[in-house]
Amino acid sequence: MKIEVINNIKKHLSLKKEWGLVIGDLMLDHYIFGDITRISPEAPVPILKKIEEQYRLGGAGNVAANLRGFGIKTAVIGVTGKDSNSLILEKLLKEKLISTSGVIKTKQATTTKTRVLGGQQQLLRIDDENISEVNETLLFKKIDALIRKNPSIIILSDYAKGLLNQRTIQKIVKIAKQKNIPVIADPKGNSIEKYQGVNVLTPNKKEALALAGEENLVEEKLDIKLRSYCKQFNIGNIAMTQGSLGIKLVKKNTVSIVPATKLKYVYDVSGAGDTVIASIAAGLMANLNIHDALELANQAAGHVISKIGTTPIELNELIEAIKKESLEQSNKILSFADLEKKIADLKKQKLTIGFTNGCFDILHAGHVMYLEKAKNKVDFLILALNSDASVKKLKGPTRPIINEGDRARVLSALEAIDAIVIFDESTPLKLIKKIKPNILIKGDDYKINQVVGHKELKAWGGKVELVPILAGKSTTKIIEKMD
Repeated sequence: MKIEVINNIKKHLSLKKEWGLVIGDLMLDHYIFGDITRISPEAPVPILKKIEEQYRLGGAGNVAANLRGFGIKTAVIGVTGKDSNSLILEKLLKEKLISTSGVIKTKQATTTKTRVLGGQQQLLRIDDENISEVNETLLFKKIDALIRKNPSIIILSDYAKGLLNQRTIQKIVKIAKQKNIPVIADPKGNSIEKYQGVNVLTPNKKEALALAGEENLVEEKLDIKLRSYCKQFNIGNIAMTQGSLGIKLVKKNTVSIVPATKLKYVYDVSGAGDTVIASIAAGLMANLNIHDALELANQAAGHVISKIGTTPIELNELIEAIKKESLEQSNKILSFADLEKKIADLKKQKLTIGFTNGCFDILHAGHVMYLEKAKNKVDFLILALNSDASVKKLKGPTRPIINEGDRARVLSALEAIDAIVIFDESTPLKLIKKIKPNILIKGDDYKINQVVGHKELKAWGGKVELVPILAGKSTTKIIEKMD
């Protein structure tokens, strides 16, 4: 996502007096940090020397904190106990300037997750939780009162703790539709009917399979199932998060992929789903289309999982991270002269250099998976990208759909690619002879003797590797569907 878009989001949200309402399961995340230096003499378990203890917002509280991190006024409806942990949770909400007028106290314990970490490694998680037994009359009164104040968006953060049953969700959706307020839901469980009528549903793949009533389902069949749910249950969009594979956007008639951002470090994925749903909400409030809102969500989630523990996004931090990442990515697109210098250094380090090539006109899941498999075989992967003139020679006068500069820039965002060089010839043979890669990589739809450069590699002891491609995925098929 371009930094200009993020800056426009910041400007747009700061000028508007809109606000967001988060309804769901409030939790307190408790962290105990320490070092392990020995094993207990009492039992074969490590001894943790406690260094620090922290409390953070979890569940719907973390969703609200993420929304607040975008500079959006936020209120939350949820349940806590009347214990000391509820006081800590409410204090954390108030510190983030999140309205707690919708918080309901019950006699049960506040849901708390305690994580014990040795260094950066999570050793143990202790859950203290109960299924919410809240007075529905009081809950609906809180819901009615806050929705009457016209939030710009409603987020349902369902962690299956009992607050968001089907009756409650459908009441919220009904009122929201009357007021034309979008509803976004992060689902749990196997009841798709529960979320009928929401504008955006954000399951991860495991949750999507549960909604489909399956533990294992091939990708295309899951796509068909989710598309049918959009039609049958009037769900506007299903945004299925897939970690490093990005977010799959499913609508009634289409399925597309929003690629993940480049991830340098993944320390802790807890809370990533909360960041995703809050970012989508922020994007929609800033008048982004759903695709761009998902791109924003990928950027934000990629940033928070580089930190230890449940950590909400902060817009200014995200802006700085994207500026830095954008500079790093654009630096991947090299002239051949610059690439030669890089290759000389790599060869001195005795690193394995890989080479692949292609047009990559409309980036799709097949491309991403192919490049990830290619990268797994080498230390440094060079992608030779056909120029616009080269694509026209190979594909005809109507191609490429995307110009070479934009293709290179999008590809540079993929972690699998270390360098991109653009070439004008019909084949990359000249480049292969100059670069002399250790491994030449193509898809397994080729035979080795069909790969350009396979004979030349023998001169410097290189080899050809064929990697599996994702069947049924191609730019040509995408274009045919568009026609």
